[in-house]
Amino acid sequence: MSPLGRLLLLTCFVLPLYGVEKCTGNDAEKPNCTRHTEESSPSNTMYGSCMQGPTGNPGREGNPGTNGIPGTPGIPGRDGVKGEKGECVSEIFEEPWRPNYKQCAWNSLNYGIDLGKIADCTFTKLRSDSTLRVVFSGSLRLKCKAACCQRWYFTFNGAECTGPLPIESIIYLDQGSPELNSTINIHRTSSVEGMCEGVKSGLVDVAVWVGTCADYPRGDASTGWNSVSRIIIEELPK
Repeated sequence: MSPLGRLLLLTCFVLPLYGVEKCTGNDAEKPNCTRHTEESSPSNTMYGSCMQGPTGNPGREGNPGTNGIPGTPGIPGRDGVKGEKGECVSEIFEEPWRPNYKQCAWNSLNYGIDLGKIADCTFTKLRSDSTLRVVFSGSLRLKCKAACCQRWYFTFNGAECTGPLPIESIIYLDQGSPELNSTINIHRTSSVEGMCEGVKSGLVDVAVWVGTCADYPRGDASTGWNSVSRIIIEELPK
């Protein structure tokens, strides 16, 4: 190639780069600065800047930051709507029921009265709303010449039960013996029992009595002959 041709070829390569600066950092705003990107022409990439290397590995996650300053308390809320008036409920706590009973016993009472008290037994009643169950067990007998009737019954503090009715047993003879000392003289172990409501709490005198039946004459009565007699009292929940 002739010297003139070489000069023209060199001029073609040098003129595009005249008056152009390489952009770095904050120099991008200069009027004569040209930024080179990945889309730059092959000539600019080759002669105006270095070629870009491969992408590096992602960095590690940073350490967690410290807690921020607590915020200021919020404004107190408004008062709520007034609720409806509640109902007053009173609760009654009762103690568990405890058994309460007593037994009074006698050996060979041999009580031959026809009218009056046979035996009594004092009992402590714990509650006014409870019920008393009573039992008398013993030998009973009745003799008479003509028809007769005798009645054995309970009293509570001197009065018969009214809740609901008296507690009693009777013996009636239609054909009596010709004489009171005749051979018709049968003693049998019998019982008088029942339940009574409405007796107040506290000491209660429970007694067994003997008396006459309504509209019938009295006979010859005997209680507790040659055997054990007993009164059993038990307080029961209503």
